[in-house]
Amino acid sequence: MSAAIRDPEIAAEDPFGIDPFRFCEGRLSDAAVAALTGLQRTLDERVKPLVNEAWDTATMPEGVIGALAPLGLMDPEGVSREEADSSLFKGLRTYVLARTDVSVATVYNAQAGLFRTTVRQGGSPEQVAELDPLIRDFGLTGVFALTEPDHGSDIAGGLATTATRTGDGDDAEWVIDGHKRWIGGAVGADVLAVFARDTADGEVKCFLVPREAEGVKIETITGKVSLRPMQNADFTLTGVRVPESARLARVNSWRDVAAIMGTLRADVAWIAAGLQAGALEAAIRYVREREQFGRPLAGFQLVQEKLARMAGNVVASLGMVIQISELQDRGVFSDANSSLAKMWVALRARETVALAREVAGGNGIVLDTDVARFFADAEAVYSYEGTHEITSLIVGRALTGASAFV
Repeated sequence: MSAAIRDPEIAAEDPFGIDPFRFCEGRLSDAAVAALTGLQRTLDERVKPLVNEAWDTATMPEGVIGALAPLGLMDPEGVSREEADSSLFKGLRTYVLARTDVSVATVYNAQAGLFRTTVRQGGSPEQVAELDPLIRDFGLTGVFALTEPDHGSDIAGGLATTATRTGDGDDAEWVIDGHKRWIGGAVGADVLAVFARDTADGEVKCFLVPREAEGVKIETITGKVSLRPMQNADFTLTGVRVPESARLARVNSWRDVAAIMGTLRADVAWIAAGLQAGALEAAIRYVREREQFGRPLAGFQLVQEKLARMAGNVVASLGMVIQISELQDRGVFSDANSSLAKMWVALRARETVALAREVAGGNGIVLDTDVARFFADAEAVYSYEGTHEITSLIVGRALTGASAFV
């Protein structure tokens, strides 16, 4: 393990093990820890200096992915494929990203999480063998295109984008028509993983549509007050034609889509945990430096009470996401488990960032303290990839055996 993990000064500064490099010990190999340490160094030196301006201008600098892609974090050097693909390693990677900036974590996970998981779980063995190496190296970039303007939480039954198969054999094509919204990263992606309803059997299928295909029209969504650097898109597909080979072979029903999403909700819970750690670190940094009534804010009882509540939320959230990841790495996948983690940790994140903004006072709404970014971004995390209400109903169904979905 790296010396940093065992440094007694760090242990004194972080008595509850909030720093990821403390709770890595005994859970990950030296090579995996080194990969995460390299990620943190890159974030500190090359990415963090960009994020406040990126947030202010609502743009995602090319330097972000330019810095992260060469790290090879989907297939780190010296790390076994099993460990690199483990939920725990991917979760810790997400945590480190999110405690720097939620948009950075989201744009990276759009590729490494959403798109890659869709291809790996939804593609045929031949499709996975061809595409996954390209995805790992960012040689092929893509996005997950499910949500529609009129269908978010009710997308399972309401998905309106259609796909119609024409022709037979080698000449077979699919014609796709529809409208997608809130698709993160679509503006710069090579392909769009579009979920559409087959007009023949009514089942949901998935197609890799080239972003520049004829009939695709993409517009960036503006005016956001959360995840501002993340470029979300609204796009239409009008008579878009793709070959049969563009259809992911193992996505043949909503059940297949739900299985992909159930895997990914744990990723969002890790983001919610990481953003809390970032908000707590920013708040502590601020109250140590800021003086009022002749002494640092850190020495006031009411401030310390808020920091203690924030620390409790972070530690509890980490305990939950680590448990979920360790279960998944033992082969135990449960939609109820991942939904509970997403629901509860995202809810705690709202409280944590609100407390961070409180202790920073008026300066909590400006970018200089870093608090404002986490405060605003927690709202997006609270809603995406399963709203609080939907995830609650999934948990409630598991607890009672009765479905309360409409």
